[in-house]
Amino acid sequence: MNIEILYRPSYSLGVLKLAGNESVRVEAGSMVSMSQGITLKTEATGGLLKSLGRSLLGGESFFQNTYLASASGGEITVAPSLPGDMFAWDLSEPMLIQSGAYVASEPTVLLDTKWGGAKTFFASEGLIMLRTSGTGKILLSSYGAIHEVMLVQGQTYTVDTGHLVAFTEGMGFKVRAVGGIKSTLFSGEGLVVDLTGPGRILMQTRSTDAFLSWLIPKLPKQSSHS
Repeated sequence: MNIEILYRPSYSLGVLKLAGNESVRVEAGSMVSMSQGITLKTEATGGLLKSLGRSLLGGESFFQNTYLASASGGEITVAPSLPGDMFAWDLSEPMLIQSGAYVASEPTVLLDTKWGGAKTFFASEGLIMLRTSGTGKILLSSYGAIHEVMLVQGQTYTVDTGHLVAFTEGMGFKVRAVGGIKSTLFSGEGLVVDLTGPGRILMQTRSTDAFLSWLIPKLPKQSSHS
């Protein structure tokens, strides 16, 4: 599968070119268009329990769509629900990704919910990470542009949890509040995570929580007399 990303970073479109009889797994609702001859199969990938985990705990769809190209190949275009960027790479080591960031992947890439107990990420709306493993190409989305940081051994980097898209599994991490209770409540900042290398971090330049905090007070209030 070949992946090309167009119109980035604000309104990215992923163009997936499939060889003959090649298939790709796509998150429900992400398909924009496809060429003639491609067939669709919808299933609970990985079985009932894994699908429930992705849906209830990871914010992903219970069912996933697998698109199969004909013998002559084909093309599928995909896009996320929010305006922003997409990021494609060949997965070679397990990664933890933010719920809702997954768009598509080759069938050899495995998706599962990663429960970390006390280590689970919680932002204002609850941030759950999905675990990706196996090998193959994967396509993720972000709200805003993607910013990548590579950390060397022992290097620590702090990221607001609302801007975190993905990071290498096995990196050391610690979730904490920014400052004390007063600064957390009134500074506009919430929780951050200290990530320690080596490994890769993907961040998004905008936060859905910050956008909602700006938008909701501006929405019309329902009249009590209606």
